[in-house]
Amino acid sequence: MNFELTEDQRLLRDAVGRLMAETYGFEARRAHAREPAGWSAAMWRRYAEMGLHGLLVPEARGGHGGGGVELMLVMQALGRALALEPFLAGAVLPAAAIEQGGTPAQRAALLPKLADVSLRAAIAHAEPGSRGHPTDVRCTAYFNGNGWLLKGAKQPVLQADGADLLIVSARVSGTRFDPDG
Repeated sequence: MNFELTEDQRLLRDAVGRLMAETYGFEARRAHAREPAGWSAAMWRRYAEMGLHGLLVPEARGGHGGGGVELMLVMQALGRALALEPFLAGAVLPAAAIEQGGTPAQRAALLPKLADVSLRAAIAHAEPGSRGHPTDVRCTAYFNGNGWLLKGAKQPVLQADGADLLIVSARVSGTRFDPDG
């Protein structure tokens, strides 16, 4: 196995690390925390300009086409700076959910917008009492002829307050812990 970073991965690591080192000192972080959202909209745009919001979005959909290693490199740099921006909850998870669970039409329409930050999305998956179990979904959905109706509760929904789109997990078949429902 080869554990060496590729040239592109080294460039990504260095670019994000440099951005954070140059712009995210303690005083800047303190100022970001005082912003209305509790994080910096300007830094959010800087991440987008670097293509970070499209990190896991396929290149054909306007993204970087990266994978786990690229995500790890970005998350290390953000973590080192104690970045406040909701990168995982507001960029990575919504893109991954749409890529893995969306229809071809949804992927074509939504992924480019997530990558260029013209759309903000949030994941509504956690439920009261689920304790983080990924298949503990009690929320149900059924089609009534006009559209889908949801019944259940989701909490917490990170970044829901600023989202244009909520991606809600719901069971259409099976029982509470069924991974295929």
